Amino acid sequence: MRKKSQAPGRIVNRRARYDYELGDSLVVGLQLSGAETKALRMGHGQLRGAYVTEKDRELWLINAQISGSSGINIPEDNQTRSRKLLARRKEIDSMIAARQAGNALVPTELLTAGRYIKLRLAVGRGKKRYDKRESIKRRQQEREVKRITR
Repeated sequence: MRKKSQAPGRIVNRRARYDYELGDSLVVGLQLSGAETKALRMGHGQLRGAYVTEKDRELWLINAQISGSSGINIPEDNQTRSRKLLARRKEIDSMIAARQAGNALVPTELLTAGRYIKLRLAVGRGKKRYDKRESIKRRQQEREVKRITR
């Protein structure tokens, strides 16, 4: 199976739709260093295994990996450091309320095309194993229908 090429200016967490039932989304900013910004614009970032947590009424992105390349030096211990998310107080409070209601805040994609680097967050509820099997079955049926109609 060939991997889909990503659209320029986006780093997508493809695993999020498989593991979570996603709801409302919100676009927030990130507090980054210059080297991290440059690396993300070149596409050297990964959201797999990343999550959002709350500390002192602020949102933090944990475990997102931004790796350097030739000419961009990011030390190994800083590649997965915690990064503060920038949003309005009302948006932060609504996300914290959703998190306290038992939902997860899932980072779905990094948008690097514009002037600022943004992160799209979605409120998600974790899928059970049987839900995941159902999703796979439905996807295979849709592929089968497309293949037959060609």
